[in-house]
Amino acid sequence: MTTSTPPTTIPADLDHVVYAGPDLAEAVDAVERFTGVRAAPGGVHPTGTANALIAFTVDGERVPHYLEVIGPDPDGDRPASEIATFAIRERTVPAVATFAVHPADIEATAERAAAAGVDLGGIRPLSRRTPSGELLQWRLTRGEPDRRDLTVPFLIDWGTTPQPGLGDLPTLELLALRVEHPDPEALAATYAVLGVATEVVRAEAFAIVATVQGPDGPVELR
Repeated sequence: MTTSTPPTTIPADLDHVVYAGPDLAEAVDAVERFTGVRAAPGGVHPTGTANALIAFTVDGERVPHYLEVIGPDPDGDRPASEIATFAIRERTVPAVATFAVHPADIEATAERAAAAGVDLGGIRPLSRRTPSGELLQWRLTRGEPDRRDLTVPFLIDWGTTPQPGLGDLPTLELLALRVEHPDPEALAATYAVLGVATEVVRAEAFAIVATVQGPDGPVELR
């Protein structure tokens, strides 16, 4: 008798899952309440945001995937109402906002997407300063905030910066990633252009659901 291997729901090139909210401390508390793990401070961005991180393991092994919890910089001067990043200014509660992938060739992937009519925006630099003062720098696809389609992952290239998911962070086991959408066929076609293989299912509203194994068992973070 032969058995079939269940389809993968974690994209091979997954970089990180973004959990965004209008208040960073509230978002960190929410993740800890749901998963039993508290995110470690990550740093601040020039966009007026700050983050905290949890590394993902898959099958018990460390992998270059992580959870980014992001919100307005609590020590900054920009309120949530002025931050368009990941639609923070429109959020009243924290939730999974989108995810990022790290293709082997960010330029080629972005060009392929553009040729297929998938607008990812240009490839631009970004950085964050860690609590220890280290400057981390990378490149990513960034469209205009008001036009950014969060159903489509953005591309990221860390260059010479170590990928944060492999750093000294608390961990959660990532079991699956699922995307819910009113038109799953169209979204799956877009994902295919980007080389993203994950589960896309029909639902009334868009949502990204990360199933993780915490200290108290599996939970869905959405």
